[in-house]
Amino acid sequence: MSNSGDEMRDLVILECQDSMSKAIDHLKGEFASVRTGRANPVLVEKLRVEYFGSEVPLQQLAGVSVPEARLLVISPYDKSSIAAIEKAIQSSDLGINPNNDGNLIRLSFPQLTEERRKELVKVVKNRAEEGRVSLRNIRRQARQDLEALEKSGDLSKDDLARAEKDLDGATKAVVGEVDSLLAHKETELLEV
Repeated sequence: MSNSGDEMRDLVILECQDSMSKAIDHLKGEFASVRTGRANPVLVEKLRVEYFGSEVPLQQLAGVSVPEARLLVISPYDKSSIAAIEKAIQSSDLGINPNNDGNLIRLSFPQLTEERRKELVKVVKNRAEEGRVSLRNIRRQARQDLEALEKSGDLSKDDLARAEKDLDGATKAVVGEVDSLLAHKETELLEV
């Protein structure tokens, strides 16, 4: 086996780990966007606001703070953008009416009903399963790439077996991280 075979194997494994890391980051973002009974700046930071003819993420137009567990305060850098920010919040799927005093926008988060909490748990479980499927697809692609290296003679059968074992270990660890994130989010959602 050539030295380039080792490099190609390592490259396949690195690309797989990088893709898995991005999948986990995406899942964390998905989980953060699911509203619990608590105020969290992540819920509004990425909201698209129509500002002087272009759509801009809210975090570029305003500071967001959480002075209390159920209160989010948005402080626009430019007071003329307050109406556009308010409109973006109203048209979002947050389901919260903004309170605008001319300088700040306050979002008061009501406590979630038990029924709504259970619905949200189902949502995060589905998103976690989508994350697991994505991770398995990434592993499958890496396996195919490794098998192609073995077929072309750049990788021995033993090296292929070792690389696949490494892939399985990495995948198992990342799926464990998904399970841990899910358990944490479920606890957060069911907390009264």
